[in-house]
Amino acid sequence: MLQTIKNAFKSPEIRKKMLLTLGILLIYRLGCFVPIPGINLSTTFGAATENDFMAMLSMITGGSLQNGTLFALGIIPFINSFIIMQLLTLVIPKLEKLSKEGEDGHKKINQYTRYLAILLGLIQAIGVMFSWRSNITGVFGATDGASKVFTEIFIVIILTGGSALVMWLGERITEYGIGNGTSLIIFVGIVSSLGTSLGNAIFSTIPSQVKDGDLTGIWYLIGFIALVIVLFGLIVFVDMSERRIPVQSAKQVKGNKRYGGQSTHIHIKVNSGGVMPIIVASSIIMFPQMILQFVGSTSDFVVWWYTWMGVGGHLYPLFMFLFIIFFAYFYAQIQFNPDDIARMIQQNGGFIPGIRPGKATSDHLRKINNRITLFGALFLAFVSLIPIYVLQIQGFQSLGLNHAFSATGLLIVVSVALEFDKQLESQLLIKNNKGFLK
Repeated sequence: MLQTIKNAFKSPEIRKKMLLTLGILLIYRLGCFVPIPGINLSTTFGAATENDFMAMLSMITGGSLQNGTLFALGIIPFINSFIIMQLLTLVIPKLEKLSKEGEDGHKKINQYTRYLAILLGLIQAIGVMFSWRSNITGVFGATDGASKVFTEIFIVIILTGGSALVMWLGERITEYGIGNGTSLIIFVGIVSSLGTSLGNAIFSTIPSQVKDGDLTGIWYLIGFIALVIVLFGLIVFVDMSERRIPVQSAKQVKGNKRYGGQSTHIHIKVNSGGVMPIIVASSIIMFPQMILQFVGSTSDFVVWWYTWMGVGGHLYPLFMFLFIIFFAYFYAQIQFNPDDIARMIQQNGGFIPGIRPGKATSDHLRKINNRITLFGALFLAFVSLIPIYVLQIQGFQSLGLNHAFSATGLLIVVSVALEFDKQLESQLLIKNNKGFLK
């Protein structure tokens, strides 16, 4: 990957795109440090890390949520909007028809996604404002009634506008830069949160423990780094794994020439859904808690939900595991249709060795896809649940590393890094082909 980046910088066109991408990401990170007027930062700082749910949101936004800054909502409303529109496209015939109309249809769906993202941003901004008001004493600088109401309205507008600006920055990266802008923004936020947690542990917590003669913090830090490296390697290995099914094309004789007889492969990825099953599963589980968190109620039902169903609750790992398995199969069925593949193979005069064309081929492909999907789903569930159990150890919590990363964050980081490398390679390939043709 480093060699690919080095080669990309040698090309003026690609270098310009890379610098533009870095510039937009820098603007995003600067916005994560611009405080919202009317917020008492001394009370807001660190408040978002008091529970697992708000800590997870804060990690995705790169710590912007806990600091009460302009981009406190980050790209979260757009992600939720994208997921909702993707699911609605499957169940609403009109949206499904638009998705099949080519570029014009995709533009309309993208426009609907933006409108929905702004609406969700407004709702979440109101929720965050109520959450700050209910859970943090003295969070707003204004104290009298009228001024406080106007301050709250102003904060909601700022949070919504900041979310829309982040969405716009992501689209500019996708259009003029390199890679998917939304993914890169999430990538930067997660990496910065991980860097902040490690920095606090290395330069603050551990030195104070060493002064007291306690060296256990060093061992826990080494164990944390080793865990991240092992998970990183495992994710890369599974993400790049695939099953290759041989396809033989039939030989045809036309005149004195023989055509066909070539062997190709059908590539089925082990983890075809990527990180989407985890994102959708966690979004469904977190949505009720998000509503309850924003309302700020402390009834018996709310306490029960936090204890059993919420993030970090007793039943959270079980439901997370089941939802990940379900959505892994859901996305696998969307991205790979055995009937269509079998029909295409038969129409092109091909066949899978040892399998009859038609329904037998479709059943064979479906069987293989289900088996591979099960392995990929179990892998996602395994990786997503490891931090829940391992990082809850007291040693990691004392260093503040229990919220340093999540499985979703690590999967996103790896997936975005691999996708960015592929984007650079494709850009270099296009440029080299242009030069060759000229």
